Amino acid sequence: MTQINETHPLPNDEAIGKIDTLSKIRNGRIAKVTEMTASGERVYAQDFNPSHSADFLQKHYLDLSPESEDPTKVAVAGRVLALRDLGKTIFVSLEDGSGTIQLYFERERIANSMGDIISFARLAHWIDLGDIVGASGTVYRTKKGELSVFVTEYHVLTKSIRPLPDKHKGFTDKEKRYRYRHLDLIMNPEVRQTIRNRALIIRACREFFDNRNFLEIETPILLPEAGGADAQPFATHHNALGMDMYLRIATELHLKRLVIGGFPRTYEIGRIFRNEGISTRHNPEFTSVEAYQTYSNYIDIIQLIEDLVRFCAQQVLGTTSIVYQGESIELGKPFHRVKMRDLVRDVTKIDFGRFTSLGEAKEAALKCGISEKELTKACTAGGVMNIMFEEYCEPRLRQPTFVVDYPIEISPFARSHPTEQGIVERSELFVCGRELANIFSELTDPLDQRARMESQIARRLAGDQEAGGIDEDFITALEYGLPPTGGLGIGIDRLVMLLTNSASIRDVIAFPTLRPE
Repeated sequence: MTQINETHPLPNDEAIGKIDTLSKIRNGRIAKVTEMTASGERVYAQDFNPSHSADFLQKHYLDLSPESEDPTKVAVAGRVLALRDLGKTIFVSLEDGSGTIQLYFERERIANSMGDIISFARLAHWIDLGDIVGASGTVYRTKKGELSVFVTEYHVLTKSIRPLPDKHKGFTDKEKRYRYRHLDLIMNPEVRQTIRNRALIIRACREFFDNRNFLEIETPILLPEAGGADAQPFATHHNALGMDMYLRIATELHLKRLVIGGFPRTYEIGRIFRNEGISTRHNPEFTSVEAYQTYSNYIDIIQLIEDLVRFCAQQVLGTTSIVYQGESIELGKPFHRVKMRDLVRDVTKIDFGRFTSLGEAKEAALKCGISEKELTKACTAGGVMNIMFEEYCEPRLRQPTFVVDYPIEISPFARSHPTEQGIVERSELFVCGRELANIFSELTDPLDQRARMESQIARRLAGDQEAGGIDEDFITALEYGLPPTGGLGIGIDRLVMLLTNSASIRDVIAFPTLRPE
């Protein structure tokens, strides 16, 4: 049975030849649809009722010995991935989303059960790779040990008029795999498993928070002012209201308004939109979970996140000892904790606690190899320290590590540290050199919050497009009183990357953002 790789026009003769072949195969399959319809077959079925999944049958009949048959009737349905025509017998490999199982067609049995020999003859002629087929029969293990459905009746449920990629060459081109994700999922079962695990991880997150009496509440995606994080938003226009609006860059401010309104534990798992670059770690549209718990601080939330990550790993993978890109990671042991200032001092030998001016801090950073361009965004010594941390310390954090106590200027929504000036009660979780979670003791002072938002506006006017503005509705709500609260934000995509050993964020998003062809 002829197969080719699906392709798109390229300026060479080989590509033109492939397109011509694809057109012939497609036209041939459309002709089969016409032929099948004319013979009374319903090519695109309205329904079919499988009794069992491939995975269930494989597990249930694990002990069925070769050349043995269970007379129990079963029905299965799925996509044809392989077909071997041996004359009097035909073997089909069927994939149904749970796994694969073989269909065993024998000419005499089909003729007896379906009433004519033509039904078997049509089988090899009508069915192509990629078709969706339903079949019923008994369970049989072949002489070679392959568990099979010994078919008594079959139906083509959906005709595939485009050929699948070549089975032996595989579907390996990264760009095409992301662009034609449906083919990627058909041809590469490990991709299906990653996307399945993503769903299970999100389910585990919900279970974790629900079990701790958190309530999931949805917040707006369209906002008059994008706030809650340092990021450049996507802009749009609301025609009915005649106003510009933005896609949310965080769920923080509305969730905290819910806390003010009387929900002591709330969270949301939802899509976030940031108009930023695309890389192995960034997609403009991604998923996060944010949660807020009253009468707690960042130390309490640090423990909450540690428990959450461990819970997700155990629930989905059945272990807390994982491997990420060849590196062994232990999630079962207590995560390491270190102050940002101490970590920078240990790695660079520079103690930012002794600097009294921005100039001194920049001079020290320049001597360490930080460029003038990198330092342009730093307005204080704490900002310079953060640049040093990101450049020299972050990549070294391989095992799970909470970095605590951040500079105030890069943390506009965190509560000030009670004893250390210029420092806030904020932490980030790093694994394999990547930020995974953000933790805060939330700022509850509305006057301090307004002052910090005003400083963000100054940064924006100075050219920082990611700096936020003033959200008057949030400030007004804050003036009614936010209880002492701890908050967290976790990038679900990065958590899935870690737990599925995926190198790129595009591997864990079913349909990542791509440049048009």
